[in-house]
Amino acid sequence: MTDKDKTAINEAIAKRVYTFRKQYGMSLDELAKNAEISKGMLVQIEKGRANPSIGILCKLANALAVSVADIVAVSDDPKVTIRQPQDIPTLWNGDHGGTARLLAGSKGTIMIELWRWSMFPKEQFVSEAHSKETIELIHVEGGCLDVLVNGETYTLSAGDSMTAEMDVAHTYQNSTNEPVHFTMTVYEKSR
Repeated sequence: MTDKDKTAINEAIAKRVYTFRKQYGMSLDELAKNAEISKGMLVQIEKGRANPSIGILCKLANALAVSVADIVAVSDDPKVTIRQPQDIPTLWNGDHGGTARLLAGSKGTIMIELWRWSMFPKEQFVSEAHSKETIELIHVEGGCLDVLVNGETYTLSAGDSMTAEMDVAHTYQNSTNEPVHFTMTVYEKSR
C-alpha cells in the first residue's frame, strides 16, 4: 500500500468518525470514553493524522453503534456493493509484508466482516477482546496459522477451519518459515 493510499484511507476514516460523532451528538470526550481510547488519539483520527489499528476501529465502531465497514466506507447505501481489488482497504501491515484487507462488511449495528489475511514468517497480530458473543470463523487457505486464545495455541494447516468466540484477547501468528493466507469472517453485535 502506498503512502497516498494510507492517506486516503485515514482521511475517509477521519470524515466518517467525525460525521457519526456529530450525528449522534457526542462530544470528543464522550466518544473517547465510550470507545475506551484517549481523547488525543481521537483528535488525531478526526484530523486524519493517525493510522488507527484494527482494534481501535472496532472500539470506535462499537461506541458509535456502526460497523467497521461503515467507518472505512467499504459498505455504501445500496443493497449490493461490489468492490474492485484496488478499492479494498488494507487495514494492517505486518513487519515483513503481511496484510489484512477488509474485503466486505455489513452496514449498521450488527457487524459482519470478511477479511483476507496474509502473514509472512514470524509475523503476528495481537487483538484485544471483542465485545461479548463475538464469533470469528477462520479458514486457512495456505500455510500454517497459530491462533492463541485463553492461553491455548490452536494450530491450523491449509484447509483447516476454526470457529471461536473472541470476547477475550487473542493472537494470530505465523510461527513457520512459509507465508500463511487465511480468510476470516467476524460477527459482532454492537454494544
